[in-house]
Amino acid sequence: MKPKYVVIILILLAWPLYYLYQHQLGAISFLLLAILFLYLSIKELSAEKERKAKESGEGNGPRT
Repeated sequence: MKPKYVVIILILLAWPLYYLYQHQLGAISFLLLAILFLYLSIKELSAEKERKAKESGEGNGPRT
């Protein structure tokens, strides 16, 4: 996901998360942000694994 989209998502979520925080429900805000960042990190990790596989030639299969 492009950094621009992440910033837009965080800006759009700022008011609802602040509203929850003001009503003593800050743990929900923290949980939602943790899920968002977990999703982004898993996506980045899988992209890095694919890049490494392409560099080492593992994606081509056995050579004969």
